[in-house]
Amino acid sequence: MASRTKSAFLQVHSIIGLAVSLILGVIGLTGAMLSFEDEIVAALNRDVTKVDPRPAPVLGPDELVARVQAVPGAGKVGLIVFSSEPGTAVRMRFARSETGERSSVYVDPYDGRVVSAMQGESFFATLRNLHRFLLLPGNGNGYGRLITGVSVLGLFVLLISGMVLRWPRRVSSIKTWLKPKLALSGRPFHWSLHSVVGTWLLPVYLVTILTGLWWSFDWYKASATWLLSSKPAATAQAPRGAKGGAKAPAVDAPATPSLDKVWSTFLADQGSRYAMAIMQLPNGPGSVVRIRSVAKDASFDEARDDFRIDGVTGRMVSAELYNDKTFGERVLAAVLHIHTGAFLGLPGRIVFLLAAALMPLFTVTGFILYFSRRKLRAASQPSRRDRRAPGLVPGE
Repeated sequence: MASRTKSAFLQVHSIIGLAVSLILGVIGLTGAMLSFEDEIVAALNRDVTKVDPRPAPVLGPDELVARVQAVPGAGKVGLIVFSSEPGTAVRMRFARSETGERSSVYVDPYDGRVVSAMQGESFFATLRNLHRFLLLPGNGNGYGRLITGVSVLGLFVLLISGMVLRWPRRVSSIKTWLKPKLALSGRPFHWSLHSVVGTWLLPVYLVTILTGLWWSFDWYKASATWLLSSKPAATAQAPRGAKGGAKAPAVDAPATPSLDKVWSTFLADQGSRYAMAIMQLPNGPGSVVRIRSVAKDASFDEARDDFRIDGVTGRMVSAELYNDKTFGERVLAAVLHIHTGAFLGLPGRIVFLLAAALMPLFTVTGFILYFSRRKLRAASQPSRRDRRAPGLVPGE
């Protein structure tokens, strides 16, 4: 009975492994390369992110946007990143081009001069699209997102079925579970490496699966939000005031909101508390501007306060502070932080990086084990009493 159960799990393990292991290898390698993206990009742009502090006041966001968009060939600004540290350049990211690409530039906050384009952004954007969407057409709206999501679900099945297949007779033996038999050679060595390293990394892979599905399936994200949050995810809305679904009265206002008013309201509320503020310009006719800020005492970059400010009136529409969030809401805000292992500090990031980089190991050893198993079965002629060919583990 135990042998038949393991044989069934082996079939499941083999079929899913053959179907998704190559994709998982790509996801793992690209994930490892993205682990220290922020540090690498900061190093590449170290010489252009600083400007000479001057006694002149810094320009407001409206003037900065106007001067940057006046540069020939410049696109429409979609996002502005401010720093509270004096002498730090403002980063502006343009809206997606017709080809779906985005680019950013560093701008002198004192005169609006474009200092330099952001180095490394295009490379990591391509790498991220490969990691999440396999570079297939449509990116997040195409089939690539679904394929990576299904592959990650397949990894979960591989972990469970793999643990069943390697379940030892002496369950309490730590040595059996965690010590690879490096003295072996050939197929036994590949089996030991495949199973023992997989056991070591199983907790890491479970964390990456549970967080990685956040970007693959809307139903998963909605379910996690419903489970962990006390309220639905906030969305940008027009200024409140109308009741019962009635249309708000028309307002004679500029076609675009005043970013200066938005910024003034934000500074009046936050003062010097923020370390970084990300202003997201409206992508439509709405007048509400979103600002996400990171406090100077924040424990990580994703611990962000979220503000929505009416660009016509300068009125604060909503303010959600990270410190006011429940535990579940903080978990939702830290999905990326958890996904990369950064919640465990630098050691956690290194462990998660190594786990991602080792994913191709399971692809290679898995294929070796599969084809060697077929070869052993074809070359041997087991009797009816023992249908398992020599050299195979129980269940094979």
